[in-house]
Amino acid sequence: MPQRRLRLGMVGGGQGAFIGAVHRIAARLDDRFELVAGALSSDPQRAQASAAEAGIARSYADWGEMAHAEAARDDGIDAVAIVTPNHLHAPVATAFLEAGIHVICDKPLAISLAEGEALAKLAREKNKLFALTHTYSGYPLVRHARELVENGALGEIRVVQVEYAQDWLAEPIETSGTNKQAGWRTDPSLAGPAGCLGDIGTHAYQLAAFITGMTPSSLSAELHAFVPGRRIDDHVQTMLRYSNGARGMLWASQVASGAENALRLRVYGTKASLAFDQENPNELWFTPLGGTAGRLTRGRVKSAVAAHATRVPQGHPEGYLEAFAQLYKDAALQIEALNAGQPLPAESLLLTTVDDGVAGLRFIDAVLASSAAEGQWRPIEPG
Repeated sequence: MPQRRLRLGMVGGGQGAFIGAVHRIAARLDDRFELVAGALSSDPQRAQASAAEAGIARSYADWGEMAHAEAARDDGIDAVAIVTPNHLHAPVATAFLEAGIHVICDKPLAISLAEGEALAKLAREKNKLFALTHTYSGYPLVRHARELVENGALGEIRVVQVEYAQDWLAEPIETSGTNKQAGWRTDPSLAGPAGCLGDIGTHAYQLAAFITGMTPSSLSAELHAFVPGRRIDDHVQTMLRYSNGARGMLWASQVASGAENALRLRVYGTKASLAFDQENPNELWFTPLGGTAGRLTRGRVKSAVAAHATRVPQGHPEGYLEAFAQLYKDAALQIEALNAGQPLPAESLLLTTVDDGVAGLRFIDAVLASSAAEGQWRPIEPG
């Protein structure tokens, strides 16, 4: 018998919302989900128009009503995708977890560590999946890079350098009234206390941790807002110390003129180094100490974890949407296992979850504390 597609709902992501459309494409790409319900806007007319445009059968103007109603239906949703501004992540996720519905949430997990820890506890109590969409962990070569580190190909890690540069907030576009995303992402009441730090700094932090398998024990950081009048950071620079003696640096900026989506990672070990550039995701550079730099391509690496995240033949590029879809594919595998009371499939275990989100919030707290103390070293509280 053909496998039943999981029923998906969505909160947020109405007309004109970039990330909502990305989630919808990603959810459908591998034909594992069917989008059947949504609370795409708090305005009933806009919610209905957005649902009709997206082909969603059941439209709600209130996400609390949606959680209650869907939980009561025999054909109710299996999971909900949360693509709202940050301040709503925790209350929306709580409502759906309480209703017994799996959650797939955009990052950051919440606007405070306390909220994030409460969500992790609730997800465990309810035995529900809580996936967090750290997109870049879905790339085949990111997963292969992680495997290289795990297998000892780099030796002991000494240096971790990660950066994420954009320029879309180089001017005060939030004051124009024409860019909704800029408006809420620069408003601390909606985005939380971390601007660039919470938006893309957490991506850089998660990518470095995902590939190296290490999280820093302490950091020294500075947050800055370059655009006059901006109430939240648009630039962050951080020095990192690891418990094994390794050192690192993380830089993220949304005012880096000329930069598009320049997420880059370099890891140096005692035996070799690797380098990954998100804007060229189908290649990974591996260089042994004293040897020749080698360009590894997605279609040529012999790696089960890369193969699991690959959809097209070698030489055909895979990119951002496919990486996003990989998270939905792994989420579907885990939801099916949880619903059936079975162990989680081994091939799905690289999915980023609520625990990765809590780790990101611990990083945010440490950066905020260090920056407020003029860059003094601060510990990153262990989980």
